[in-house]
Amino acid sequence: MRPFLRTQTALKCSARAARALPTCWAARPFSYSARAASALRPLDASKLEVTKNTTPKPLSKPEDLVFGKEFTDHMLTIEWNKEEGWLNPKITPYQNLSLDPATCVFHYAFECFEGLKAYKDKSGKVRLFRPDKNMARLNKSSARIALPTFDSEALIELISKFVQLEAAKIPEQRGYSLYLRPTMIGTQKTLGVGPPGSALLYVIASPVGPYYPTGFKAVSLEATDYAVRAWPGGVGDKKLGANYAPCIVPQLEASSRGHQQNLWLFGEEQYVTEVGTMNMFAAIKDKKTGQKELVTAPLDGTILEGVTRDSVLALARERLIPEGWKISERKYTITELAEASKEGRLLEAFGAGTAAIVSPIRKIAWKDETIDCGLKATEESGEIALKMKNWIEAIQYGDEEHEWSYVSSK
Repeated sequence: MRPFLRTQTALKCSARAARALPTCWAARPFSYSARAASALRPLDASKLEVTKNTTPKPLSKPEDLVFGKEFTDHMLTIEWNKEEGWLNPKITPYQNLSLDPATCVFHYAFECFEGLKAYKDKSGKVRLFRPDKNMARLNKSSARIALPTFDSEALIELISKFVQLEAAKIPEQRGYSLYLRPTMIGTQKTLGVGPPGSALLYVIASPVGPYYPTGFKAVSLEATDYAVRAWPGGVGDKKLGANYAPCIVPQLEASSRGHQQNLWLFGEEQYVTEVGTMNMFAAIKDKKTGQKELVTAPLDGTILEGVTRDSVLALARERLIPEGWKISERKYTITELAEASKEGRLLEAFGAGTAAIVSPIRKIAWKDETIDCGLKATEESGEIALKMKNWIEAIQYGDEEHEWSYVSSK
């Protein structure tokens, strides 16, 4: 069978499988790690040991920062093993890891991670944005691949102390922040396939500016229907490193044709799922009633439970519903978007994620069509995307006091 036909057959089978799965599938718990670790030492933030870097690096100019290229002077590390549980957490100078070539993370992808940011407000306080959501998702990811789970509040406390130590590295300008990357890996030296007997949880930090060097501008997408990012019953709803490497080639393919990102479609119906590494939103006017609807794909096990996605939905329900909007988490297709565009009912579309907050979409290349996403030639963002960016940034930088903003303490 030719590769294209094999892909189409797989898509059809996946779509049939999606319809056959029970609706609760995506929410099924994976509790192996929680049960196995229950009798071991819990993660204890009070046991933190700190060794400061005596040769700190000079600060770079904020305008010279490139996302994920520069790192701070320290790192937070916590080891775990199946005999003892969590060992004492440590903050040490940033350094290389030393791992045996047979370490299981290299061979069987025992790895998951998170991405969140620390911000400086006008008074110099350091704030985290919804860290509880990131910790909950990291625990879900780690449990799914038989890595240990941990106490979320303890890790938030440790991250808080870590960012306070690195506070001087957080740029103070609006749009700048300290990107935090908590990561968990299996560290057991073995080629046997089984739950790792040891693991390492570590956090590194990178000072960052605006995600797109060109500024807040609309992007062009290419719809991808020859490859699948995730499937029902898989791990597309978990933040695993293994989910990302297979996505690079389709993104390079899209880039080679002049697009900034790709749009993942799924099944013979060609459902819209995610845009690149972000969740996808579309604002559509109803054909019959004229009501405006902000729609995103549902959490059916194939969609990452984005923190920014959840924030956009919560703010939309609080602030847009009173203005007459309908907010929906439902399946929708690329055909629906194309039809709405042709009829002038596709008002705008945007991606949502931690790195960029929101990324407005100008057009989508699909087959031989170009789907216009509602922006005028002189516009770089639609009304809702801009509102969401401003609303979320106001909370992140402390301009608006909100329960989502966690003020860090030493």
